Amino acid sequence: MTQKLMVPSPLRPQTTMAIEKLNMAAKEAQPNVNSMTFNQDNVQILPTVMRLLPKQMATVMTNASPSSAALLDRQTTTKRYPQARVIVLDDDFNTFQHVVDCLRRIIPGMSEEKAWALANRIDGQGSAEVWCGPLEQAELYHQQLTAEGLTMAPLERC
Repeated sequence: MTQKLMVPSPLRPQTTMAIEKLNMAAKEAQPNVNSMTFNQDNVQILPTVMRLLPKQMATVMTNASPSSAALLDRQTTTKRYPQARVIVLDDDFNTFQHVVDCLRRIIPGMSEEKAWALANRIDGQGSAEVWCGPLEQAELYHQQLTAEGLTMAPLERC
């Protein structure tokens, strides 16, 4: 029988304790997860599994006071999902009608009047923001408008 050599952890005691708590929670949840069977009538499997898993919370450590002893406070932060602008550029080969048709077909909720106003702005000012919102949707609309032959500016963050 071999004996394990215990090496001291380079982590802070609080970190080591937090890791051990997560490991214990995972071990406690594992039998419940293993005992679950797939049932096509039961559409609540995922919420049940998610409830059994340990919760994770993002925290940011900040200095509590400017004193010489560094005290740290936990602050929960919420990150906004990245937003992006879809901008169409003026060119010499797309017609007004083609630009209007593309905008109405690809950009949700685009009215004919707004599409014509944007086409006029593209022609008059050289570019126009046709949509602003979540990055993934902006990437999709940008790709679709590019595939239709419109000249596009690179995505910009809102």
